Amino acid sequence: MSNTTAGLGRQIDSATELQSVVRTMKALAASSIGQYEQAVRALADYADSVELGLSVCIRHAAAAHRITAGSATPVEGAIGALVFGSDQGLVGQFNELVAEHAGNTLAGLSPSPIIWTVGERVQARLADAGLPLAGSFAVPQSVTGITALVANILIASETHISAGDIGGLYLFYNRPGAGGGYGPVSHRLLPLDGRWRRELAERTWPTATLPEVLGTSTATLQALIREYLFVSLFRACAESLASENASRLAAMQRADSNIDQLLDEFRITFHRVRQAEIDEELFDVIAGFEALPRQ
Repeated sequence: MSNTTAGLGRQIDSATELQSVVRTMKALAASSIGQYEQAVRALADYADSVELGLSVCIRHAAAAHRITAGSATPVEGAIGALVFGSDQGLVGQFNELVAEHAGNTLAGLSPSPIIWTVGERVQARLADAGLPLAGSFAVPQSVTGITALVANILIASETHISAGDIGGLYLFYNRPGAGGGYGPVSHRLLPLDGRWRRELAERTWPTATLPEVLGTSTATLQALIREYLFVSLFRACAESLASENASRLAAMQRADSNIDQLLDEFRITFHRVRQAEIDEELFDVIAGFEALPRQ
């Protein structure tokens, strides 16, 4: 650290500029959290409508023979896993937490799971853990980009399921919690959980008007399952993005506080050094005055 007023002044200016950048990032993160949380809330009513439709199809006699409402459905073959992380840094332990959760769940499985990641940072974490990676998707930069990501994920997963490469699909992502926190969660997306199907089949229709399945029951069921998959992936991505920005906001708040403390130290040192320079200049003036010949 330079102990001159000029050097300290430059350090104060640099720290002030850095703090301005940090506060801008804080504002962007706070704004992003709101849009992703709003997207999840807006999706809730549609998800409820899809589940109501599925409950009708599952109860329908033709569909009941195809999808039983058992308590559990075993996964045959390799597991497909999708792990949501981030492309950017400055997010604290966001990627480490979800990578550790996925690693602990998937490590040692036989046959080896097929893993896709959303985000380069979490991909690097899983690669370091020695897990096999099949590919990666870019993290959407806004709510509008989530739909395209979900479409790409569905295409990739359906291709591998149709080829018999995987027998199920699991999601791993961070979910927002109370007080601005978050934590890693996992969810089996495919095959559809037997207990969940049974609960849907037992669900009461909310109105007195009984529903009717239009067209063939199989076609309607398949369409509703596709919508359920879309809703589940969209919600997981939006919750992961909300958690990412919550983690970034917390990191920026810590950085802002640290910069405040650093600026206080710089300013105290600056004033102390400046006062020492003034005192030295005064001593030089006094010494020069005393050295003048007296008349």
